[in-house]
Amino acid sequence: MSEPYDQEPEGLPCVLSEEVTELLMDKDLPGTVFSAIVAATVVINETSGQVPGSTASARWPQQRRIPLGADGSLGIAEYVIAADADPPHIVLTRIQLY
Repeated sequence: MSEPYDQEPEGLPCVLSEEVTELLMDKDLPGTVFSAIVAATVVINETSGQVPGSTASARWPQQRRIPLGADGSLGIAEYVIAADADPPHIVLTRIQLY
């Protein structure tokens, strides 16, 4: 996807928690898992966190989960939509691998 130079991309920025950053820096992390996490951040960003198939916490609807890999075969990604923050953003808080 390519936006014109002067146009802001749509969606909300997806930043990584320290825990997720450390996981992605692990040299033993399989490439399939690394790719799935990166793909998750892209779809989270592009949809402003409203990823089709995501599940929301009943007590905290800003917290969401999405499956990683084909049909969730690799694990689950958890993120929080901070739409009221300044600036609004999303934090990929945790990755639970299987």
